[in-house]
Amino acid sequence: MHLIQLFLPLRDGQCQPFDRAHFARVRTELTEAFGGVTAYQRSPAVGLWEAPDGEVERDDVVLFEVMADQLDHAWWTRYRKELAARFVQDEVMVRACPCERL
Repeated sequence: MHLIQLFLPLRDGQCQPFDRAHFARVRTELTEAFGGVTAYQRSPAVGLWEAPDGEVERDDVVLFEVMADQLDHAWWTRYRKELAARFVQDEVMVRACPCERL
């Protein structure tokens, strides 16, 4: 079993908030593909990272999680790239961790 987490920005590069429909679409897509999704949207997390020029960049992000028996790397690579284009990002962070249902 795998826990897959997606970190999506709340705002675009001009600090304009994304329409709620962007996030609703992701919820629908993940629910249809994996039978459910958990979205942490009320309290955004703060993502910080060092850019190539040494400056620290910041994004307020929301977290989406799904669980999957199998990890389809090709599907997730395509979906991650699609989300990066939709959310106008160089990259969207998607990570997977092995997990055990208790």
